Amino acid sequence: MRLSHDPLKISASFDEANLVSRAGLIPVMGLAERAGLMALVRDKVTVAAAGGVNAAVKVGCLVAGMVTGADSIDDMDVLRHGAMSEVFDGIRAPSTLGSFLRSFTWGNVRQLEKVSRLLLAELARRAPLLPGAAQLAFVDIDSTQRRVYGYRKQGAAFGHTKIAGKTVLVRGLNALTATIGTPGAAPVVAAARLRGGNANTARGAASLITQAVATARDAGCTGTVIVRMDSGYYGAAACHAAARAGAYFSVTARMDPAVRAAIAGIGADAWTGISYPQAVWDDQLACWVSDAEVAETEYTAFTSKKGQQITARPIVRRVRDANHKATAQGELFPVWRYHRSSLGPRSPSSRPRNSTATTPRSSRSSPTRSGARWRTCPRASSPPAPPGSP
Repeated sequence: MRLSHDPLKISASFDEANLVSRAGLIPVMGLAERAGLMALVRDKVTVAAAGGVNAAVKVGCLVAGMVTGADSIDDMDVLRHGAMSEVFDGIRAPSTLGSFLRSFTWGNVRQLEKVSRLLLAELARRAPLLPGAAQLAFVDIDSTQRRVYGYRKQGAAFGHTKIAGKTVLVRGLNALTATIGTPGAAPVVAAARLRGGNANTARGAASLITQAVATARDAGCTGTVIVRMDSGYYGAAACHAAARAGAYFSVTARMDPAVRAAIAGIGADAWTGISYPQAVWDDQLACWVSDAEVAETEYTAFTSKKGQQITARPIVRRVRDANHKATAQGELFPVWRYHRSSLGPRSPSSRPRNSTATTPRSSRSSPTRSGARWRTCPRASSPPAPPGSP
């Protein structure tokens, strides 16, 4: 089978007056109305500029456009295709929506953030958005550099990002985001801040953590909340913000001299093997033989900052150094590479030694993906079934 016409002479047009190209918006906007999106905008958002009238209608249009995949003002015209106006009321032109967004001040952005927090809490009450949140929830903090074009773009500057595994400088804007998730649910965005492209990673993270944890509590996360961050947020401000909000924190620590000294103080019998997917069971040792081990110790961070010290529970993971080359006579002793994350404030002493633990980000030598879950083998218990056993 083949085309009966020249593809270069064929064009497609969507000019059917009765066509509804985005019918999936009907249940989405119905849920938004039942959750009170429009009422929240009318109550919380007040835009004083001329283009700020009918904010509730225009915010609804922007939400609908983003759901359909629109990522620019011109793309918002998708809401006016075909018979969309027969299904939805209050559709505004892209130019009107652009003028509305340009009339926002910083105060209006904060008002819209409050609407987002209240809406997420209401959605969590109406739908199983975060199952298991009453026991355990994660608040993940991270940033991303998004490329923009044009020298006159406000806030655009060169910042570091990774492309194909390499760190490069990219002209763009930097977005700081916080998501809420549970072991049994996909994450949802709890808070976001748009920053200049050359913003420091940790800038504004403390206030965002406070806001995100409060949002998680309002969304039904009544159990343990763990704020997870990478090494860019390792600092007293971010860690104290999580502690003040009543949450634990898990952050990758930088390998400074004090951290190295704490790791060197870990006894040889304190390390426990962890199982990678390709681990081998050793009957004589009665544990998993792996190239990685974990240990727990105690460490007081930020001692140079008066009144801001935190005694945390560092979890250290070490892997065999694949880059180390043994001499001709063989390897006299194993060479390890260390990766450390701090979990604090100190967890309850009742935490079982062999419980499941997570690391916020794997080191570059780890053979698994970041965010993997490690299963530890207890020292004095019946061993798990070896691989391949019935």
